[in-house]
Amino acid sequence: MADPHAAPGVSIVMPAHRAEASIGAAVRSVLAQTHRNWELLIVADDEVDYEGLLGRAGIADRRISYLATGATGSGSPPARNLGLDHASNAIAAILDADDAFAPQKLERVLPHLAEYGVVSCALRIESAAGEFLRTVAAGADRVLDPGAYKFVNLSMDSMLVHDRRRADPRFDAGLPCLTDIDFLLKLLAKNETVFHIGEPLHTYVKHPQSISNKPGASADMIATKRLLRQRLLQGFYSLASPQGRDGLLRFYEISLAAEQSFGARLRDTPALLFEDHLEPMLIGR
Repeated sequence: MADPHAAPGVSIVMPAHRAEASIGAAVRSVLAQTHRNWELLIVADDEVDYEGLLGRAGIADRRISYLATGATGSGSPPARNLGLDHASNAIAAILDADDAFAPQKLERVLPHLAEYGVVSCALRIESAAGEFLRTVAAGADRVLDPGAYKFVNLSMDSMLVHDRRRADPRFDAGLPCLTDIDFLLKLLAKNETVFHIGEPLHTYVKHPQSISNKPGASADMIATKRLLRQRLLQGFYSLASPQGRDGLLRFYEISLAAEQSFGARLRDTPALLFEDHLEPMLIGR
């Protein structure tokens, strides 16, 4: 019989594609967790032997499992979905192979999952060279309904930890980008609120060629945001808190306007982050 007082297990899914240079640091951030009851499922989306690569770097742990999509560059959704299919714990988290957890991330989020089902945290955003760029959603801990969520977590949703007993969705491989938001909206179909921790417990790395930053990204972002907005209008996500739909629709209206004006701002300020462009437009709305 399982010990009801034992620390809950967490399944961490890590998709990996061309991650040879970064995966060591990402895995070490898991090994450094103050909460020790976890499994890490590394899902290769290329032909790299990540077990061998990490082993040569002195990283080996019985809690790490290795899977493969059998493809190369099929995208993070199939890799994440495969990891979730093989996860053995009720609590799940996503960590990309170029990002990192703060040591106390799992310890901090777990106490809130029993009540809320989904926990987010502030993000530390860095460049590929490790340069600090900014934080997103830092501040006080708070409970967010769907209508307020994106006005706080205005960029990236890969930091979510969720209880799969309440909702166990998969990522939409058909979307060109913003699959984290689609995943969030599926979670909100079964969870009325999200508990947000205002301390940056997750580091997100912006790469020049990542989905959100590569050439042509703005067109993909606009098309996907319009699709998500249409899905909300059509009731595709069936939110557990229906009144939250209006707040999400308002966010997408503002975010689409920000996408359409971002190119002109970039010509004047080439290093401008989209988050720095969008955030002033959200304040007071």
